[in-house]
Amino acid sequence: MKAGLWQHFEKRFPVSARKLPAFWRLTRMHRPIGFYLVLWPTLWCLWIAGSGSPDLKLVLIFFTGTLLMRAAGCCINDFADRDFDAHVERTRDRPLATGELSARDALLCCAALCFIAFLLVLMTNWLTVAMAVAAVGLALTYPFMKRYTHLPQVVLGAAFSWGGLMAFTAQTGSLPAQAWLLYIANLLWTIAYDTQYAMVDRDDDLKIGIKSTAILFAEGDIFVIGFLQMFFLVTMALSANYFGLGNWFEFGLVLAGLLFVYQHTLTWNREPADCFRAFLNNNYVGLIIFVATVLDYLFRSTA
Repeated sequence: MKAGLWQHFEKRFPVSARKLPAFWRLTRMHRPIGFYLVLWPTLWCLWIAGSGSPDLKLVLIFFTGTLLMRAAGCCINDFADRDFDAHVERTRDRPLATGELSARDALLCCAALCFIAFLLVLMTNWLTVAMAVAAVGLALTYPFMKRYTHLPQVVLGAAFSWGGLMAFTAQTGSLPAQAWLLYIANLLWTIAYDTQYAMVDRDDDLKIGIKSTAILFAEGDIFVIGFLQMFFLVTMALSANYFGLGNWFEFGLVLAGLLFVYQHTLTWNREPADCFRAFLNNNYVGLIIFVATVLDYLFRSTA
């Protein structure tokens, strides 16, 4: 009887235990760098919106929601790239490229993750719920942009930065104009590090017709990345002025700037492995700025 129920379940929902490792890889749970790069800016904004004391419930909601939506984004990305990934060295072992999972599997997984994340958002307020609808739209649109424009990294930046705006609406019930400065800053940073990421695949992308900022910027790539990083730091400094952040936050920006210099030493020769190392290094940029934000409010409150 139990076997019959399981067979009925598998027929309705074609997921079995043997597929679970493939779903783990599909959602990139084994490679959390994308999760971190969305999480850190969201937490900056949540701490700033809460003046250093954000609602713990919201911290848990945004942590979990970020994890789920990043995983959902990976599902739709692999669905969109299922005919290309087998031709790219870095992605040829992805579950849809190898046939371990079907396109339907990826879509069902994406839908399930988005649904759970939406249930979490319902625990906030209606403005944040409305913002979440736009967030899903951005997340589902990005993977298809690389077919039509050399600026898919801009769309990714818009999606990755949206959680920060939602943090403000969830914490305060409104969206102050100054929050858009943080949004723009994170957008600039995302374009910079995702261009580093695109530099890894540039040769393969040129062969199969995928577009990216790495291809658009060509030999000017590292210089454009440098300008984007510089404007990111300037915009973050302006945000610090608006939100009354002090020396700890500014020190964090200095450390972030030093990491950017290090990244340029890695990407200077445009070796794919070194470009990937530079991309991964951005996790520390985000972490340092988050820690600096927390310390700025902590030492201010104890002074």
